[in-house]
Amino acid sequence: MVKQFVRQKARNITPTQFIVFTYLTAVMVAALLLLLPASVKEGKSISFLDALFTATSAVSVTGLTVVNTSETFSGFGALMIMGMIQFGGIGIMALGTFLWLIFGQNISLSYRRLIMVDQNRSSLSGLVYLIRSLLLLALLFEGVGAVLIGSYLLAAGYYDSVPMAFYHGLFHAISSYTNAGFDLFGDSLQSFSNDYVLQGLTMVLLVLGAIGFPVLIELREKLVKKTPNFKFSLFTKVTVTTFVTLIILGTVGIWIVESSVYYREMPWHQQLAYSLFNSISTRSGGLATMDVSEFTSPTQFMLSVLMFIGASPSSVGGGIRTTTFAVIVLTLVNYALGRSEVRVFRRTLKQEDITKSFVVFSAAVMIVILSIMLLDALERQHFSLIKIVFEVCSAFGTSGLSTGITSELSAPGKVLIILLMFMGRVGILTLLFMFRSKVTKDRYHYPKEELIIG
Repeated sequence: MVKQFVRQKARNITPTQFIVFTYLTAVMVAALLLLLPASVKEGKSISFLDALFTATSAVSVTGLTVVNTSETFSGFGALMIMGMIQFGGIGIMALGTFLWLIFGQNISLSYRRLIMVDQNRSSLSGLVYLIRSLLLLALLFEGVGAVLIGSYLLAAGYYDSVPMAFYHGLFHAISSYTNAGFDLFGDSLQSFSNDYVLQGLTMVLLVLGAIGFPVLIELREKLVKKTPNFKFSLFTKVTVTTFVTLIILGTVGIWIVESSVYYREMPWHQQLAYSLFNSISTRSGGLATMDVSEFTSPTQFMLSVLMFIGASPSSVGGGIRTTTFAVIVLTLVNYALGRSEVRVFRRTLKQEDITKSFVVFSAAVMIVILSIMLLDALERQHFSLIKIVFEVCSAFGTSGLSTGITSELSAPGKVLIILLMFMGRVGILTLLFMFRSKVTKDRYHYPKEELIIG
């Protein structure tokens, strides 16, 4: 009787609910692993709330931390975190699919639906190929990145030991590609603020992880496989255009605001390096070559907006995603031009995609505004409003950058940031679909009536 009841309840669980439950379980298991004595260094301890915060940050590939990773966690703990960010960055369904493929198992229709939800796809076609390509590309980029970074750390004299150099190289490569924002250097990349080689390698990995797996797969088809008559999809065109435009606008915007303030006495190449790295890392990376709290309030707000937008769909990043932002802007522009359709690259967008974009944007704005109000009510005696805005946007966009207030938050404040990081990882649409029943066609329609807008 009990088994029958459990099976009936399991059948009623939607793929979306299963995905959310799985990530929630992963966070709890990760927190328990970090509480093990073997996970922390001798003489160090960590509370359950801080372990839960770190686990959520790792699984959501955010990078916000309440304890110093290199000073608190042992080698075993660091390996656990490395596994968590790999798990969170690539996705549980992708890793599960990889194991099924290794053992030669067929991927069932129900499992394909789970993959579709986890990877934020709207179609079941090509999912197994997507996952296989995703994993191969991830292993390739992380492997090459680990070798290059490890070799450079050794050659540049940062580490004398070969195992230590490549251990740090592997951790940094995985953290960079998954846009996790964790580091073992102790101060993110501030010790390497003048090392443009390491910064360059890091930025390449950050972009490869954040631009979206479908984009990388199409680039491989075009440039590597040289598929005849291959044409880039509208998704790739919009994604790459928006992604690159935001990097350029972010770099120029930071430089313009800070050129006469923080950058005043710096050489041009250092100004460019700071601006470019922050423009890229802010979108989801979370690594920093400087203390972002030293930026002026306008720059911090600009970075908050970039974190809110986040990375591309079907990537390791969070936020509302680049395509959502692009559709919002395109809709406004086309409406201003008097067009009844939204057109881009000689294509017309589907009304369903436009509606989804406005739903995601509206829901995200409401969540972020409410979170800012709650966190300000909890922490206003200690932190300025701009720092709270920055922290909320960083958590929601799974960026991981901070003005330094994370470890000083109260227990309720930490819980709020935990919830934001989790929501940022699973995505707005996934959360909304949790409460959505099966889509059915309406049997009747009410009369339509105009409403005064604006």
